[in-house]
Amino acid sequence: MNLKQLGMAALFAGIATSSGAQTAMSVAKDANCGCCASWATIMEREGYAVAIENTSYEALEALKAARGVPAAMAGCHTATVEGYTIEGHVPAADIARLLAERPDAIGLAVPGMPMGSPGMGPETKRDAYDVILIKADGKTEVFASYPAR
Repeated sequence: MNLKQLGMAALFAGIATSSGAQTAMSVAKDANCGCCASWATIMEREGYAVAIENTSYEALEALKAARGVPAAMAGCHTATVEGYTIEGHVPAADIARLLAERPDAIGLAVPGMPMGSPGMGPETKRDAYDVILIKADGKTEVFASYPAR
């Protein structure tokens, strides 16, 4: 196996266990949000076993606060996978990298709803956006960047 293949294997190691079982992901969202449902469908296609919980705005905000998501990092839905919080339209490759690297962090966030992020319209046209790592101490840093196209 060459270095590129090893890197890819490590990147996707978090998606399935050695038994072949899918990684469970719970998604809390507003029942009327279509983009959240689109994101969840993309996560299912990427190999996650997604359980959706439709909830009120107030309950969703309480979940974000309980999981340690800073208000500035809020997205339109909140997912949990292997103890990490995934806030908003985070690409599957970044979630796989998070699970492979296992940083001391709350999770990842794509604040707002950037056009062209997973579940937010066609991928052929995209606003520039960053995926933010929310560290365990609440500080943030850029985890990945996606240019406009």
